[in-house]
Amino acid sequence: MRFLMFIKHAENSHPVEPPKPLMDAMETFVSEGFKTGWLKETGGLQSTSESVRIRSKGGALTVTDGPFAETKEIVGGYAIVEVKSKDEALDIARRFMELHRVHWPEFECEGEVRRIEELS
Repeated sequence: MRFLMFIKHAENSHPVEPPKPLMDAMETFVSEGFKTGWLKETGGLQSTSESVRIRSKGGALTVTDGPFAETKEIVGGYAIVEVKSKDEALDIARRFMELHRVHWPEFECEGEVRRIEELS
């Protein structure tokens, strides 16, 4: 089973770099994931000021350059994992969020885990 995990937070929630202890812990966590094979891809995302939205409505496409004033929270990063169960994916997500709780407790964020639909 493959899952997409992402972290959401307020766009202006961290105008400074994440603390070094968090980055060090994340490096260990990500390295372990790639080494053991459950982590397939990961990355951070730039702010919405670098984004573009394309909307389909009423038979027409509208393109809007960011930043998006109405955005309350953004997806700040993602990971794709391949595991045997939803419980295993949830365990990985909890470990990831625990790194943030321990090493950057003032950073408010939310993680989400979604199974990737496999087309046959």
